[in-house]
Amino acid sequence: MTSSSQNDYYTNIQAKVCVRLAQNITCFYQLPVHVIRLDERTNNIFILAGNNLAISILKDGIWRFEP
Repeated sequence: MTSSSQNDYYTNIQAKVCVRLAQNITCFYQLPVHVIRLDERTNNIFILAGNNLAISILKDGIWRFEP
C-alpha cells in the first residue's frame, strides 16, 4: 500500500482557475466539458472540452491551450 503525499493533489489556485475556466467554457462558449483530470506525473490539471479544446493548468495557476 502506498501512502499519499501532499504533492499528489492540486493546489488551491489550480482549483479556482479550473472552476473559472470550466464556467467560461460552458457559459460563454457553450461547449460541453468532457474531462477534468489531474495528471499524476506533472500535477497539472487537464481539461478537455468541445470537439478539440484542451487546456492544462499548472501548479501556479497559469493555464495554456494544448495542441
